[in-house]
Amino acid sequence: MQFNLALTLTLLTAFTGAVVAFNRFYYGRLVEQNALQPSRVILTIIDYSRSFFPVLLFVLIIRSFIFEPFRIPSGSMMPTLVQGDFIFVKKFSYGLRLPVLEKKVIETGSPKRGDVVVFRLPSDPRINYIKRVVGLPGDEIVFRNQQLFINGELVQTSRDVNAPLHGRVPRFVEMLGERQHGTLYDVPANRERDGSWIIAQGEFFMMGDNRDHSSDSRYIGAVPERYLVGEAVLIWMHMDGIEWPNWGRIGTKIQ
Repeated sequence: MQFNLALTLTLLTAFTGAVVAFNRFYYGRLVEQNALQPSRVILTIIDYSRSFFPVLLFVLIIRSFIFEPFRIPSGSMMPTLVQGDFIFVKKFSYGLRLPVLEKKVIETGSPKRGDVVVFRLPSDPRINYIKRVVGLPGDEIVFRNQQLFINGELVQTSRDVNAPLHGRVPRFVEMLGERQHGTLYDVPANRERDGSWIIAQGEFFMMGDNRDHSSDSRYIGAVPERYLVGEAVLIWMHMDGIEWPNWGRIGTKIQ
């Protein structure tokens, strides 16, 4: 059973808020008027609720509408993001959504080509994925022989000769929209990942920067807009296992 932090946080905030309101408008007034003998148990619950409600409400607002932290669990976005990176995701980039229900209530924008986006896996919304937006609604995407074509035009890549090898895998530089970023390709090419796709309205085609080691839209299909969580913007910590933090990655803007 997977722990649902958003649901738990929302329920705790609602419960403590209800207790505070109950005391403010009913129970506390009866006690003040000597119309009710106070209960030690109820007073304890009220005291704890008074202490925790403002904190829980603040965390709920920040996490639901502004920023949410995530940890990168795999290498599918290397070299941009590596396993053990802790990132901030800007929740209001693509609309404000109600917590738990994930229903958009205010429109604030839509993904741009090249954005790094956290989204809920359409086949299992309890699971979060992070990939890069490659295809926008109406685009034709072709990936063939380690080459990416968007609407018939080849996306230019160049070998990054100054970057270290990731094992035996060379690093390339790619430009998507206004985002210049690194990509990894295995040698030889993995032809099983070749294909072409037409992106429907309201959907986005996602790919990992580690192109031959990413379960992305080439496998899971295009991602409907309603599953978007937010834009990944900053690495705030890197720690993998019990190692010391990698201080050099802290504060890195995600390109």
